Amino acid sequence: MTNDLYIVDSQIHIWDVDHPEAIPRHGDKPLRLGDALAEMDAAGVDRAVIVPPYWVQFDNSYALSAARKHPDRFGVMGRFDISEPTNPDRLIKEFKTTGMLGFRLLFNTPIMHPFLCGTAGDWFWSAATDAKIPVMLHAPGMLDGVRRVASLFPTLPLAIDHMGVGRAVRDDAAFTHLPELLELSKLPNVSIKLSTLPIFSNDPYPYVNLHPYLKQLFESYGAERLFWGSDLSRLPCSYRVCINLFLNELPWLSRQDIKGIMGQSLCSWLDWPSSKSLNSSSIL
Repeated sequence: MTNDLYIVDSQIHIWDVDHPEAIPRHGDKPLRLGDALAEMDAAGVDRAVIVPPYWVQFDNSYALSAARKHPDRFGVMGRFDISEPTNPDRLIKEFKTTGMLGFRLLFNTPIMHPFLCGTAGDWFWSAATDAKIPVMLHAPGMLDGVRRVASLFPTLPLAIDHMGVGRAVRDDAAFTHLPELLELSKLPNVSIKLSTLPIFSNDPYPYVNLHPYLKQLFESYGAERLFWGSDLSRLPCSYRVCINLFLNELPWLSRQDIKGIMGQSLCSWLDWPSSKSLNSSSIL
């Protein structure tokens, strides 16, 4: 690889307060803006999408402040309370006035299931479709709900976090849902975040036991609908190792495929252009 590669991380968390449930790699210490910038600079990451962690609830202020200070380095997929009384105008106003790239929703608790698998959240999906707002979903074990929403709102851009894998599973057990995930590739508005991958293997780098799953996802979705991501604060390895896995260890990826997966496809999906990414896209 040469320096024309434009690397964009589809998910990092940053936060500025101590919290007992903080992500383990950083213990109970906050991962602040300066920490993220230092790690990105050291690893050669050009840009990152900030996803506020769940313990800040629906307060996007710290993430948005970081993006305002460094618009060339950060964008925000904000938290939004889909369980609030239906208010499409509030949704659209928050998106347009804050400069967010889109929203990221969590459906990993039973109380949230009706908003994905049932009709309780259809007001949100409809409003997001009308306003052309991309949505990232953390919904392990709920791909039937993703299918329902993607089918009902076929122009709504949806990205499944962490390949649909739950937090506590590893190795082959982490991908028992792969047939369902591959079937979803038939819906053109569904994309996949290849995020947090090193966490899901008990093998050492380069996590060879997970390569067959990655290859099947690539064959079904193509580089245009796969987005590399680190989930930096949860990584069991260095930032650079997480990057090198995709740059050096997956021989079925062409150079153009790598460019797409490592940043260009995500920027296109988010309508998040930059002069560097536009210039580098023509250098093959």
